[in-house]
Amino acid sequence: MSKTSAILMSAVLATIASAPATAANVAGVFSQGNTHLSVVVGNGYAFNDSYLVLGAGISYYLVDGLNIGVSAEAWTGGDPTIYKVMPSVQYVFYQVPNVSPYIGAFYRRTFIDKLPDLDSFGGRAGVYVAVGRSAYFGVGAVYESYMDCNKATYRECSDVYPEVSFTLAF
Repeated sequence: MSKTSAILMSAVLATIASAPATAANVAGVFSQGNTHLSVVVGNGYAFNDSYLVLGAGISYYLVDGLNIGVSAEAWTGGDPTIYKVMPSVQYVFYQVPNVSPYIGAFYRRTFIDKLPDLDSFGGRAGVYVAVGRSAYFGVGAVYESYMDCNKATYRECSDVYPEVSFTLAF
């Protein structure tokens, strides 16, 4: 084997051997085993009243880009008081540099004072933009459909609304 062939073969083997390590780093904060925390602070409107919405969530990446999570919200300052619990699944397209698109689906259980609980399901899509080493700002849209919706009580049985998020990854 010539010296040139030996160097070329060594370079090829080094590249192949390092490929898994490089691939693992591509997903970054969206890598398998990472956990994300999210915080919700905002306002909402329901039952002809305005609410302060406070919430938190946690998600875990099962594989690169794919997470499962759960979140909770308290809608206060309006009448009736509303609480929401939501398990979800989401995929982040981490392969796109600088901006990471995402899609997801969820089920939501809403507890409303003095009214029957309400179930809904929906989907979301948007983008995450890095604002720090492990911090992301997200913006997107959500579609939500309410099951067993009574139009005499609720004006609409489905909704489309914007979402804005801030996520910390570790």
